[in-house]
Amino acid sequence: MESHAKLLGHPLHPMLIVFPLGLLSISVIVDILYWFTHDARLPFVAFVLITGGLIGGLVAAIFGLRDWLAIPTNTRAKSVGASHGVGNVAVLALFALSWLVRRGNPDYVPTIVPLVLSVAGLLVAGFTGWLGGELVYRLGVGVDEGANLNAPNSLAGSPRTESQHEAQANIP
Repeated sequence: MESHAKLLGHPLHPMLIVFPLGLLSISVIVDILYWFTHDARLPFVAFVLITGGLIGGLVAAIFGLRDWLAIPTNTRAKSVGASHGVGNVAVLALFALSWLVRRGNPDYVPTIVPLVLSVAGLLVAGFTGWLGGELVYRLGVGVDEGANLNAPNSLAGSPRTESQHEAQANIP
């Protein structure tokens, strides 16, 4: 099933998720570093990282929802995609709660509450990332119909199917 939202021949959703996932993951690392170093700048850095991660997550979700709506109903892909999406909403909710606790004062010295929320969000993100991998690598969601090991560049147009490739190879 081919993705409907593309940029230069590649699905947008997988391109966009790296930013929020990276920002949110690093915010947890920065929070943990704060606990060891007590560097007063780190809580603000974590706050900014979470802010960017939440914004990026919402943008990525728009394109993920668009692709999910195109998956045929009553398929395993549709239910895995639903779990992936709902799980990622939970990830954003956990980080949003962590952000809200810090919101009144970005230099807020984090207590255990926002850290636990962020770590929980990161653990759920690990599971939803696995579900996303299951969608693409196992179920072929977002993969071009004619994808194969000898498919042409994505900017060259639609890739040939394996049978088209084999037929051309057999022409004398």
